Amino acid sequence: MKMLVHVPKITDRVVYTFDLVLKQLLGLDFTLTSDEEKFSACKAPKMAYGPSRIGEAPFQKAVNLLFERHINDQEKSSVDFENVKGLFPVYGKDTLMPFDVFAASFYLVSRYEEYLPQVRDKYGRFQAKSTWMFENGMLQKPLVNIWAIALKTRLKDVYSDLSFKERKFEFIPTYDIDAAWAYKNKGLYRTLGGFFKDLAAGNREALRERHTVLRGKRQDPFDSFDFMFELQKEFKLKPIYFILCGDYDTNDKNISIRNEAFRSLIKRLGDYADVGIHPSFSSYLNLEKMQAEIDGLSEVLHRPLTKSRQHFLRMNLPRSYQKLIELDISDDYTMGFASQAGFRAGIADTFRFFDLENDMATNLWVHPFALMDGTMRDYLNLDVEASLNLAKQLVDEVKAVGGTFIYLTHNETLGGEKRWVGWPEMYRKLLEYITQ
Repeated sequence: MKMLVHVPKITDRVVYTFDLVLKQLLGLDFTLTSDEEKFSACKAPKMAYGPSRIGEAPFQKAVNLLFERHINDQEKSSVDFENVKGLFPVYGKDTLMPFDVFAASFYLVSRYEEYLPQVRDKYGRFQAKSTWMFENGMLQKPLVNIWAIALKTRLKDVYSDLSFKERKFEFIPTYDIDAAWAYKNKGLYRTLGGFFKDLAAGNREALRERHTVLRGKRQDPFDSFDFMFELQKEFKLKPIYFILCGDYDTNDKNISIRNEAFRSLIKRLGDYADVGIHPSFSSYLNLEKMQAEIDGLSEVLHRPLTKSRQHFLRMNLPRSYQKLIELDISDDYTMGFASQAGFRAGIADTFRFFDLENDMATNLWVHPFALMDGTMRDYLNLDVEASLNLAKQLVDEVKAVGGTFIYLTHNETLGGEKRWVGWPEMYRKLLEYITQ
């Protein structure tokens, strides 16, 4: 059964947002119209969205956001709503929700606030604490999903025969391969440099470990790939590996893509799972460098690459996504914060990137992740037990709305050495919790 939705003006923002909320999240077919006579004559389920109600049809009062074309500094008022917060309050007894659920969803998912002037961190990244969600204690809630479910309940109260799809929880493990090995396969100069660095620092433990690994007497501490394959088989996972292939630099320290051992590892990963590019720190917003890295990895795998996640999670909207589109990347997994756990776009689902600069929807699919190992260990200073509890809380949030939980970890973390002692066990427990 299809619903007719009346809006004062059909804009790209309106089409995008209603498609996301009604069709993608709720599975509800709908048609948009700005013809009031056609709307009034319709006997099928219908809803009005705009400044005022039309007849007796269900009505959601609107603010102006979806009818604008430019990027303006919005008034971000909040309202308490069913144990969460709503954005853009509207008033009147007739409105379905006490806030404009469509404008609020668009504001979060489009990352509207990231286009506005903000103080950024030392890597040029938009900061979690600058978001409306963080300011209102809602960063760890998939608000867009929660709001959509609340809207569904209200529509069902009016039209009991409306058909909505049942949402199913999904889990996607992702692995960033920033450095495939700690000591092995690094070439003569980098190996000697490492020895001299440890020697100058008087770090006997590192010297001994490096020497033992290079002699083949113990496994490299970053070599957790067999463990990953074991987990993949045991829990029937469908992981994605994002591989850093940039030239060696201060913040890019993986093995050269020309190294045979590294090429062999990449092919092995590609045999087991999907592989995406992990554009280097130094290729940030540099189209030629990114293209070279994609071409290098594609050549090793003998297939085109369509998935990406930025190294250091460096992202500038809209330029980062515009460049990915130019490079024929169809799916990006960067959407998340390094400093905080939660839902950067307020949603636990894949969505299309809406380019606010050009006021248009694109064909780039954004896959937001909810949690990263380094966030818990390095930014929040959580121990293993507290990290597991936080991860479980986020999984519960996503399961409650039938969304997709994406987790980001590294091969170094799953090696379980030094600062990552206990983390492989934590990850296994998390997988058991997710798949139980």
